[in-house]
Amino acid sequence: MIFDGETIRVEALGGGLFELRFDRKGEAVNKLDRLAFSELAQAVDALVKTPGLEGALITSAKDAFIVGADIFEFVDVFQRGEAEVAEFVAANAKIITALSDLPAPTVAAINGLALGGGFEVALAADYRVIADAAKVGFPEVTLGIFPGYGGTVRLPRLIGLVESANWIISGTPRSAAVARDQGAVDAVAAPDSLFETALALLKQAAANPGEWRKRRREGEQSLGMSQETIADYLTGAKVEAARALPHYPAAHDAVQLLEAAAGLARDEALALEAKTFARTARSQAAASLVGNFVNEQALKKIGKTYAKTAAPVRKAAVLGAGVMGAGIAYQSAVRGVPVLLKDVSQAALESGMAHAEQLLDKLVEQGRMPQDRADAVARSIKPTESFDDFSDVDVVVEAIIEDIAIKSSVFRQVEASTDAKTILASNTSSLQIADLTHGLARPQNFIGMHFFNPVPKMALVEVVRGPKTSEAAVATIVGYASAMGKTPVVVGDCPGFVVNRVLTPYLIAFLQLVRDGVDFRQIDKVMEAFGWPMGPAYLIDVIGLDISHHVVEIVSAGFPERMVAAHPSAIDALKADGRLGQKNGRGFYLYTKDAKGRPRKETDPAVAALLASVQPQGESSLPDADILERMMIPLILEAARCFEDGVAASPGETDMCLILGLGLPRYLGGALRYADWLGLKKIVETAGKWQSLGEIYRPSEKFSALAASGKGFYG
Repeated sequence: MIFDGETIRVEALGGGLFELRFDRKGEAVNKLDRLAFSELAQAVDALVKTPGLEGALITSAKDAFIVGADIFEFVDVFQRGEAEVAEFVAANAKIITALSDLPAPTVAAINGLALGGGFEVALAADYRVIADAAKVGFPEVTLGIFPGYGGTVRLPRLIGLVESANWIISGTPRSAAVARDQGAVDAVAAPDSLFETALALLKQAAANPGEWRKRRREGEQSLGMSQETIADYLTGAKVEAARALPHYPAAHDAVQLLEAAAGLARDEALALEAKTFARTARSQAAASLVGNFVNEQALKKIGKTYAKTAAPVRKAAVLGAGVMGAGIAYQSAVRGVPVLLKDVSQAALESGMAHAEQLLDKLVEQGRMPQDRADAVARSIKPTESFDDFSDVDVVVEAIIEDIAIKSSVFRQVEASTDAKTILASNTSSLQIADLTHGLARPQNFIGMHFFNPVPKMALVEVVRGPKTSEAAVATIVGYASAMGKTPVVVGDCPGFVVNRVLTPYLIAFLQLVRDGVDFRQIDKVMEAFGWPMGPAYLIDVIGLDISHHVVEIVSAGFPERMVAAHPSAIDALKADGRLGQKNGRGFYLYTKDAKGRPRKETDPAVAALLASVQPQGESSLPDADILERMMIPLILEAARCFEDGVAASPGETDMCLILGLGLPRYLGGALRYADWLGLKKIVETAGKWQSLGEIYRPSEKFSALAASGKGFYG
């Protein structure tokens, strides 16, 4: 043993060969953090000083090689100046380069995953052997960055510029076979023979010093191409990377770096990589996407905490076989929890089952599920018109009409038909949980479980704690939502909860803009250019004009001191014409079906005349920047109130609700992180500019105080 640390051990294998083994004590995976880099530097130094060194085998004792860098460290690092970030990255890259410069051949034995920095460690070896089920790649672009520890320098010298650009800007890990075929690894082995295969290759390399030294020299030189040829090779990658601009600059920056560094020797290229990485890491996208990662990990930790006390859900029931109810039943069944699907008519049940079976057919068509498995899942959804089989159900999820009287009546029937421990959950989108518990004998077992449409695609579930909801009920529903593959966020009870409460002033702002004569198509264009998947008019059509009207009406009634929607509104005018949005093909836009049956949006010339009736001042125009401010300021201020009021327990949970449930652009990091990025003082100033339009533009006292202190929501 020549080195024994907390993350790395170096042991003799005999014959001058040594194993440098990543084996982080007390953890399931290896990662690259300050400790790992410090110990890697020490381990390399120990090998350099070892007499008779003939070769080093780089391995992992975990199920994965190295899963990547410690993203949590990036939160602090990315807040530093560019020069400090570049210094941090260059220092770590220098340690990996020292590994690549060992005075003897090196072979990396890659098992499991080698991603990001982990793959960069593997690339530093002279040779690579990979297990046939392992994957390698650079997912950094999903965090708003690109490889910064030599990946943009070493990979092109192995597989060429074009494929390197594809690997980096896609962020998609490659299989062992693809990595071998493209030249990123030298051999593929079965997992149980990986070590022996890699060791044999190391012995072969040690016996043929001319070969590995030739590889080293080639890796230290430029790519040997003219700048014109380099630019020509990267034309396609530039086009692909530019599609993400301006909000996601990492892919674009990476391709520019590849072009600039291709003509440089290794060490010059590494220096340029560090400098370019630092600039990209200081972008809003990088800060936000890393912040999203941290928030997501925090949600997983909260979920695991609840899971420790959660009662298992072995059988569930869903009330209502509409699109939402059928989607919930499908999601439960496909994740292994059998479910009763209850409705009042056979026709509704047949429609609901058809919807679930259609979702299963799609999985089969895509090759994601065998037909026999799909058939078994379908059989685990049992349609019923009665409560006869509800006695052994662990959870009942209600997804019926948004009418408090009807819901309350149904819940009383359900409670009488279920066990005393059964949890009753409502999928209501706007009604308060407290109001729905009236008349129930076991209000402690009642909770909100708010899914988003379409259920199979939308990750968020708002778990709404009512005033009498027990911790056991919360834990059970968090566990059930997690088992369904969803991201549960526990929120407090109020009109609209988090997502629809924040959505309401956003929609009110939109309706006011239209009332002021602004073309809804311009508003959609501005918001989509800002990064929203769809503008507000398009969003209302997708949600449905009737549902959108109901949500705005119910939520604004809960906060009458600031949420006042002018009537008649654009939604009123379109509804009066029988328009419901995508569901009947007519809303702000017209909808026809494409070849695959998907709705295709088209302009409807008749809408202008309908909207004229709710535009007392006629048509007008505003600069795009004004539209953006008028739309985003109310959303930010209401998101802040959700956190201030304790409806969401933290800024991170508030922001993840809006990203996962509302489609807020991920590069913003959420409404509150975006507020921090803009500066709270700036938001207060901007809000003041529009305050005459209504109270949705007035910051809360707490927001103003926080702004005056110079602080932000994330400290």
